[in-house]
Amino acid sequence: MTVQEALGTVPEEPAAIEGRGPWQLAWRRLRRDKVAMVSLGVIVLIALIAVAAPLFVHLTGHPPNQQYPDGLTVDGLPQPPSSTFWFGTDDLGRDVLVRTVYGARVSLAVGVVATVLTVMVGVVVGIAAGFLGGFVDTVLARLIDVVLSVPFLLVAIALVSVTGPSLTVTVLVIASFSWSSVARIVRGQVLSIKEREYVEAARSLGAGDTRIMFVEILPNVLAQVIVYTTLLIPVVIVVQATLSFLGLGLAPPTADWGGMLAAAQAYYQTSWWFLTVPGIALLITTLAFNLFGDGVRDAVDPRADRTMAR
Repeated sequence: MTVQEALGTVPEEPAAIEGRGPWQLAWRRLRRDKVAMVSLGVIVLIALIAVAAPLFVHLTGHPPNQQYPDGLTVDGLPQPPSSTFWFGTDDLGRDVLVRTVYGARVSLAVGVVATVLTVMVGVVVGIAAGFLGGFVDTVLARLIDVVLSVPFLLVAIALVSVTGPSLTVTVLVIASFSWSSVARIVRGQVLSIKEREYVEAARSLGAGDTRIMFVEILPNVLAQVIVYTTLLIPVVIVVQATLSFLGLGLAPPTADWGGMLAAAQAYYQTSWWFLTVPGIALLITTLAFNLFGDGVRDAVDPRADRTMAR
């Protein structure tokens, strides 16, 4: 028996160190970010409300496009919030609550679908330009510059005037002019990592360019792509609302927040709810996505905060 055993001071064996991957560490940091998790809860709640839009029709008995004779005052103004119309009515006597909920469907659908298309095109173009280099990089880089220089609203007005407003046109217009930013970010990341050892090892083992780009390189730029995606969704939602506000979005009587805000301009002094309800819905949605995107960015790259602090 040793002296340490006799005195009972034998040091305990250190606990085994549990290995964690970068995605596990990022998720752990994200869970500790209270603002990001609350924002995620708000996003999930908004998505559930949008999915349950028919339930609101059942509870209120008011379809989104139904005009009601008692939905307007004797002066022809929207009705204020009441037990019949919980959030009041609009300029045509329709239920503002139900139309706002259905507007969430449009905004989330356009935001997600247009963002997915944008990211897919941007990632493919960015990886091809950064990895292949040479003539391909020159052509794609100039294409990116051209798209970034195009006046978006003017082209959107021209396209909608020819094709007419619709959900498909809105998604395609937004995606057609948003992918260039994603491509530029991905291209820069690929240029910085394409000469690293694991890429050279894959090339020496006979891997083709396609496999190297999408199996070896893509996972290493995926974190930046995810961060940009979470921050792009609220931008797309605002762009869609802006197009609808300008009359370039969905054709009436489809409910969407931008169209509701445009119709409420003439009534903001007498019918505050008509402008306030869709405006607050748009504000909460975009703010939640932005705060969650900031949390994802900090979780994926925690050094950013320390760099800014210095």
